[in-house]
Amino acid sequence: MRHRLQQRGLADRIAVDSAGTHNYHPGKPPDARTQKHAALRGYDLSDLRARQIVEADFERFDLILTMDWDNQALTEALCPPAYVRKVRRLAEFFQRHSETVVPDPYYGGPDDFERVLDLVEDGVDGLMRHGLQRLGFSGPDGMPSQQ
Repeated sequence: MRHRLQQRGLADRIAVDSAGTHNYHPGKPPDARTQKHAALRGYDLSDLRARQIVEADFERFDLILTMDWDNQALTEALCPPAYVRKVRRLAEFFQRHSETVVPDPYYGGPDDFERVLDLVEDGVDGLMRHGLQRLGFSGPDGMPSQQ
């Protein structure tokens, strides 16, 4: 998402962050395999650090995206009732894939990491196309324009 926003000149206008439902590996960078496969596609994840989602995130962000049903349920359980409408699955924004979740590739091989990146790219592109249009960032191709 950060990469797509940067490409469209929107990185300074839309905040993107990452957090997990569990406090595994706090302060640690993403899995080396994730970073390797992301780098092959031009994404630099080296500045990301693991942290657990906190109550303030639900107020701060307009949208909280989850990757699978378990994390959806855990996120909704942590979420104050007034903000539950903000919790959505990234898969809801898929344009080319029919999966309902983004699976965790941790116990898989290289193909699993590539598949996850395919799904995330699809979800991000769908979010950019549909969500950001509603915010008035639409360009002539339906994608957010550079401002």
